[in-house]
Amino acid sequence: MINLDSLIEKIYTVVERHYLGNGAYARYLWQDEQQSRKMGINEYGCADALNILYSIGRFPRGEQRAMSLEALLGLQNPETGLFVEETHHFIHTTAHCIAAIELFDETPRYPVVAMQRYFTKEGIKELLDSLDWLGRPWPQSHQGAGAYVVGVLTQSVDLEWQDYYFNLITEATDAKWGMSRAGTIEGGTAPACHHLYGWFHYMFNMEYAKRSLKYPEQLIDSCIKMYDENMLGKTFGRYIGFCEIDWVYALNRATRQTPHRFHEAKARLYDFAVKFVRYLESLDFETDDGVNDLHMLFGTVCALAELQAALPSKMSSTRPLRLVLDRRPFI
Repeated sequence: MINLDSLIEKIYTVVERHYLGNGAYARYLWQDEQQSRKMGINEYGCADALNILYSIGRFPRGEQRAMSLEALLGLQNPETGLFVEETHHFIHTTAHCIAAIELFDETPRYPVVAMQRYFTKEGIKELLDSLDWLGRPWPQSHQGAGAYVVGVLTQSVDLEWQDYYFNLITEATDAKWGMSRAGTIEGGTAPACHHLYGWFHYMFNMEYAKRSLKYPEQLIDSCIKMYDENMLGKTFGRYIGFCEIDWVYALNRATRQTPHRFHEAKARLYDFAVKFVRYLESLDFETDDGVNDLHMLFGTVCALAELQAALPSKMSSTRPLRLVLDRRPFI
């Protein structure tokens, strides 16, 4: 049994250190060598502090809850409706902040007028077709998945639009790999793991909308192959970020749709959980630069939450972790 209580307390302490007062949070506590970080109140700082607090069962209440919501709502551009932070495409930042606002059972203050064109069939098809599936499937997925999230969470799209969107995604799936667009993995320049890390974003949309994968067996095969053959990147499992949740979520959720290699998949997830928790426990949470970034730390919290759900009676904590994706899409 892996006990997560000590790690959870360290994570909570990090979030508390990032608190600026009046419900606002910083993303970083210290600057990098390039002086590239947006210090002080930050869109990802606010959104991810709240995401983490929800995940660990310490979401703000009362006056603190009201202040935290107000701080996040106040970061929206009233003219465009967008949330903007330069480390990510504006669709990602906007979807991420709106998803955090949903944790309060609220919607953003202003309509997202800058994205209205995507809430038509023609607009969303044009967006998906314009993405670089061959060379940059991972960062570009932020747009293809984020447009759906903004549309759904602001109630800007109907069921017919959603059916059309998911048909565009699923019908183009690569039959061999069970992910990404057909022919783009072996015919492109990005490594297979980048396609997985991009596919994760479309997959959590499918999970939210209760849509099935087209090729769950092939996706399981791909996830196991990439883990066994060290194809997930040199820092996988030894990094604070999102790659880990991407792989864990894809493999675990695919096993919910088919009995294919079920026990093999669970064995890989447990093997990874042991190694990943051991790595996290080796870090100094006061000085580690990855931990210092609340957005990246949130990715790690998501990985722990999904692992705990995937491995019953294998990972314990006083308060079971909650994955925000089980409530609404986007991280």
